[in-house]
Amino acid sequence: MVQGLETVIIDSGGANLASLEFALERLGARTRVSCDPAVISQAARVLLPGVGAAADAMRRLNAAGLAGLLPTLTQPVLGICLGMQLLFEASEEGPTPCLGLVPGTVRRLTPRPGLPVPHMGWNQLLPLTPDPLMEGIRPNDYAYFVHSFAAEVSPATLATADYGAPLTAVLRRGNFWGAQFHPERSAATGARLLANFLAIEV
Repeated sequence: MVQGLETVIIDSGGANLASLEFALERLGARTRVSCDPAVISQAARVLLPGVGAAADAMRRLNAAGLAGLLPTLTQPVLGICLGMQLLFEASEEGPTPCLGLVPGTVRRLTPRPGLPVPHMGWNQLLPLTPDPLMEGIRPNDYAYFVHSFAAEVSPATLATADYGAPLTAVLRRGNFWGAQFHPERSAATGARLLANFLAIEV
């Protein structure tokens, strides 16, 4: 059980911090929102949320001394939405060098008939690889997405979603996980993913 273990949400300046904190606390997590490197390095687990532009997010991480710290963390880390994209080597948005934890470059979605950009709304997940983060999440379970950039499917991909072409919806590389969708807005699917994250030990 996660009771008594502190989960730190990195203060990335996004409007979804309070809803993410509430979603975690409903699952029994003791949470703190912080951008203090000392607090983050000592956390039992860390979440990196993000909204907006990759360049702005990386500037905030660099200013807080976190761009160098994050790759050294050994506890479970979960990037959410833009936070997942920042785990990659780079984003086409800018372009912007990112944290370099996952090989590849995040690229802008291509608008298609009936599929505008941003990709905004509910979409189905297709799990590809068993992983503790995906426990109990079934093929075609729905999650809520809001994004204009996405990662191609790669060896790090745990689950995909289709938006004209498959994109990485959930990933893992070592002790770093990512979800392109917003679990705090994804009803039972999101709650299950967050509960799974809180139970992970590395």
